[in-house]
Amino acid sequence: MMERLKGLSTPSRDNLVTYALVFAAWAVMQSLASAHAISSSMVGLLVPITAYVSLAISLNLVVGISGELSLGHAGFMSVGAFTGLVVAQILAPSVASGPLRLLVSMLAAGGVAALAGLVVGVPVMRLQGDYLAIVTLAFGEIIKNLLNNLYVGFDGGLHLSMTNVASLGMSGGKVLINGPQGAVGIEKLSSFMAGMLLVLFTLLVVTNLVNSRSGRAIMAVRDNRIAAESVGIDTTKYRLMAFVVAAALAGMAGALYAMNFSSIVPKKFDFNTSILILVFVVLGGMGNIRGGIISAALLTVLPEKLRFIGDFRMLIYAVVLISVMLFSNNAQVRMTLDGIRTRLARKDDDEALADGERGGGAHA
Repeated sequence: MMERLKGLSTPSRDNLVTYALVFAAWAVMQSLASAHAISSSMVGLLVPITAYVSLAISLNLVVGISGELSLGHAGFMSVGAFTGLVVAQILAPSVASGPLRLLVSMLAAGGVAALAGLVVGVPVMRLQGDYLAIVTLAFGEIIKNLLNNLYVGFDGGLHLSMTNVASLGMSGGKVLINGPQGAVGIEKLSSFMAGMLLVLFTLLVVTNLVNSRSGRAIMAVRDNRIAAESVGIDTTKYRLMAFVVAAALAGMAGALYAMNFSSIVPKKFDFNTSILILVFVVLGGMGNIRGGIISAALLTVLPEKLRFIGDFRMLIYAVVLISVMLFSNNAQVRMTLDGIRTRLARKDDDEALADGERGGGAHA
């Protein structure tokens, strides 16, 4: 087994370690929850943690892998959240299985969010740098304001209005989205199992894309756009590909997140949420998927664990963020860690060489 692992390329070994980390976290938290060894507040955080981990992985595809600064990821999350809620309510009379409704709702949410990403990305991907960041920020705010004025009802048919509930013209039925009040009376379909499956699916999509020919083209555009264009790479196409895939995954995470609560409002998906997801990516390391997973999990739990100190918890949270940022961007620390990794790799190579020599001597 160890020989097979050593024979794998470095990216493949890193991916295996990441998958092993996710499976281990899944097993540990599931066991603790089943044994009632963790608090109810922590149990309530399990689904949001998986949603934020998926969001961090998907944003890392844009910010870390593609090298673009997107500040509107919460916009795609909100598109997916409210699309998923509407689809789940429409399916409720005909589909009794909660997990099946959740799956269909998340797929629909991902599809609509991907479409939104395509509509935004076609003009936006011709921009770069600060201009791209400003446009994606504007998109997130536009989506939030549209949802604040959106009214959706269902009485056997779907009714939409941008005015008020009365203008829906329904005879009975149920209001699914009530403008700034958002959606209420949501059936909680999300589960920790569904969240972990989404994390694994997001990991699978992103790692396979990164290690594919398209992924290498995306990274080539990130490293040197002019050089990539000179060898015939369609830079707009590959940047748009990363953007749309990330939007679809964010939409699925949004649907999972929304169906974990009894009510959800559009203002939950504001600029601050986009910045929070970006913080996960930056603190975990740009392009470092495993780091983003760990960062998203820890920084989601930390504010809740610090509630016992009241108003000082956000101060400590900020100090932790600054400390991690300084630590991760310290050249001396990076050199030390690189030295440790180099020594460990050399030790493995020496052990493999010694095993080979012993095997050769025994054979002789």
